Amino acid sequence: MLTLLFALLLAAALLYRWRWRRGGHACVACALLLFFGVGCGAIPRLLLHALQGPGVEPAIAWAPRNAIVLLGGGTAVVEGEPLQPSYFADGRVLRAAQLYRDCKQAGRECRLLVSGGDSQGHGEAESVVYGRALRQLGIAPEDLLLETRSMSTWQNAQFSRPLLAAYAPQHTVLVTSGIHLRRALLYFAHFGIVPQPVAGDWLNSRRELFPDSWNYAVTDAVLHEYLGILRYHVYNAMGWNAPRAAALPS
Repeated sequence: MLTLLFALLLAAALLYRWRWRRGGHACVACALLLFFGVGCGAIPRLLLHALQGPGVEPAIAWAPRNAIVLLGGGTAVVEGEPLQPSYFADGRVLRAAQLYRDCKQAGRECRLLVSGGDSQGHGEAESVVYGRALRQLGIAPEDLLLETRSMSTWQNAQFSRPLLAAYAPQHTVLVTSGIHLRRALLYFAHFGIVPQPVAGDWLNSRRELFPDSWNYAVTDAVLHEYLGILRYHVYNAMGWNAPRAAALPS
């Protein structure tokens, strides 16, 4: 977002230098509208509404055999301690543990597949770090499946497919952040996985009279998701994506 603002101001400066005053005025006006529209919350609120959608506690009809897929959201380095789930992953981990408990209380079989490699170079895969946290939350070790190679959402889907195919669940649930669900579902569908989506956390913008740094951070996160969706469609059109996989039972 700051890059876009800088680009508009740079364009304005160049236009003024070339004496194209109307173009320079237009770039400055756009930069101001963007600065206040994002910082005061109007633009991120609109983008979030289109991305996250409604629904917080979806009803789940558990089948005799189920899989809960938890996507990684980073790890945090704590001095003198083992790696921990990042701030952005805690909601996902907690929601996955809650779903596992609900499935078990319903008397159903359930596996919790955690997908995430060491994309940050912290020395340990996200799925291993989350697995420790999940065991502390009461998840039976024999019910944990760890996918440790993926470095992106695309690879989350790609490398989760063979594990799900081997387990053959009758119902699959996907847990990730609310803003990440739309892109994750798109990628998983490409690899033949059509799970029931469940958000582990949700983002809100702040309504402010003056620009707030939180709204800029939210906008950056949201734009990352939209760009990922756009890139998927562009790659499909160019034939750069892997071939679509046959649908798995879910």
